[in-house]
Amino acid sequence: MSTTRITRFPRPGVLVALGVVVAALVGAGTALAASPAAQAFREQPLVPGTPCTVTARACVDLDSQQSWLFDGGKVVSGPVPVATGSPDKATPVGHSLRVYRKEELHRSGEYTATNGEPAPMPWATFFEDGGIAFHEGRTDTPSAGCVRLARANAEAWFHHLQIGDQVQVVSAAAVNADRNG
Repeated sequence: MSTTRITRFPRPGVLVALGVVVAALVGAGTALAASPAAQAFREQPLVPGTPCTVTARACVDLDSQQSWLFDGGKVVSGPVPVATGSPDKATPVGHSLRVYRKEELHRSGEYTATNGEPAPMPWATFFEDGGIAFHEGRTDTPSAGCVRLARANAEAWFHHLQIGDQVQVVSAAAVNADRNG
């Protein structure tokens, strides 16, 4: 008894759709790499010992899980340990994020504490849509996208950062690769 093997190839429409998706993703990557914010980031000098530029007031390195505060392109605090987002709730990367709200005793509208109450986010300094903020919390476990700091550091970040201040969240490895070609 012989066995016939049938090989199925994707329909031409499926191949065209896949080609369009790949082209769009490649184009988006090129557009992001050439964005004005990315270009401005590349043109500014880095604050020595950090992966962020002199235009930032706060810096987060996702690779080392550290953060710094800057004033006039100089480190005024840090590096301090932080917890950033998990792979499924990543902390947004950006070169020109801005502080847009601050709440000393904020409670989460999305997450609850073990007692069923909204989760506390003391010393919250919001810098990205979706409620992403620096705030007090554990630094030994991933967050849901926020940048958690020990209490004293969260309070220092809250008092140092003002509405409109630039926050940079980057990968030091990516910054080094981009700048060293």
